[in-house]
Amino acid sequence: MAKSSKLVATKRGRVLLVRRRRDRLWMFPGGRKRGRETEMDCLRREIREQLPELQLGRLRLWKEVKARNRRSGRKMSDAIFVANKASGRLAIGDKKEIDKATWRKPRGIRLTPTSRYIRDKLFPRRK
Repeated sequence: MAKSSKLVATKRGRVLLVRRRRDRLWMFPGGRKRGRETEMDCLRREIREQLPELQLGRLRLWKEVKARNRRSGRKMSDAIFVANKASGRLAIGDKKEIDKATWRKPRGIRLTPTSRYIRDKLFPRRK
């Protein structure tokens, strides 16, 4: 089982990203599991905490990532979910953790290592 869950939501060629307050790095929304939570329950709770006004359509598991990040050496253990629809205002719920949320292109922005991995797999550079 993965230790955390992440959400990938797209709208009109843009992805949903949130910025961590502590290091100002952008990431796909989500977070760590608690206790006996399933990966899906974890994601739903984290989204409610981070972006309480966001409404999500059906979620499907895209991939479970268990790897070591080549750049940082950090172990990744994430369940990556894709939403078929997302709507609502991007109001920040947990202002201690997240200071900004936006829909934007996934390139040209400082991402966390895990979010960079997700971006590179789901949205590869066009040649």
